[in-house]
Amino acid sequence: MQFWIVQTLNGIAYGMLLFLLSVGLSLILGMMRVANLAQGAFYLLGAYVGYSAVRQTGSFALGLAAGALAGLAVGLVTERVFMRRLLGRTHSQVLLSVGIALIIGDLALVLWHGDPVVIRPPALLAGSVDLWGLRFPAYRLFIIACGAAVAVLLNLALERTRLGALVRASVDNQEMARAMGIDIKNVYMLTFGLGSLLAGFAGVMGAPFLSVYPGLDWELLPLMLVVVIVGGIGSINGAIVGSLMLGLLDNFGRALFPDLSYFTLFVPMIVILAVRPAGLLPRR
Repeated sequence: MQFWIVQTLNGIAYGMLLFLLSVGLSLILGMMRVANLAQGAFYLLGAYVGYSAVRQTGSFALGLAAGALAGLAVGLVTERVFMRRLLGRTHSQVLLSVGIALIIGDLALVLWHGDPVVIRPPALLAGSVDLWGLRFPAYRLFIIACGAAVAVLLNLALERTRLGALVRASVDNQEMARAMGIDIKNVYMLTFGLGSLLAGFAGVMGAPFLSVYPGLDWELLPLMLVVVIVGGIGSINGAIVGSLMLGLLDNFGRALFPDLSYFTLFVPMIVILAVRPAGLLPRR
């Protein structure tokens, strides 16, 4: 019984980390129609910047802030300088974002070298918690709590605030939004920046869990795309469901069928898409 509880919690923690990373891509792709394949690179950059900040200051909170701001900064520059010129040109967006990802990966290799690094969680979260008679790492529970909090805040911001109304209006009918005086370009820049900030934040959150090393961004990219497509492009709740499903499938697949882990991960996704091509919870 303990095995199933531990593996389920591990899968949920991994799924929530994927959610923090993937929901930004879902918003960018679903609301802006921008194919940003550099999202994994923003994660990697945020993780490395957070690692350096924690080493210099000893503060995990400052590391989180530094990683999130690094993701925000590179995202805003990417949108303002490059992506804004390529709206509606999907193939160009893909090529450009892949190029940006390669540049960030090479710069990370030069600056932080190729050895894997790990950010130590704060002392308060470094131990384990007693759950149903078993010990489980406190930091993984913290990831679950952060993922749930971000999901609630994003839903509230999108559905209950004026800013969320501006974003939805800009997505649903650009011409009408412009006629009402909404600056579409600023709304898009804000959306892209938010998605990039979440990627940088996720990088620091994931560093104590997965460690950080060159090539991690490309390992995570297929998982992000699966989450976004299976959950429903542009859907926050879809990203939650897709991330949790992927996290649980990946964790149990590796634990029970290590030689068939990719089979157990991707075959259910293919079946889901065959039945629901728009995803489990598409944005309405």
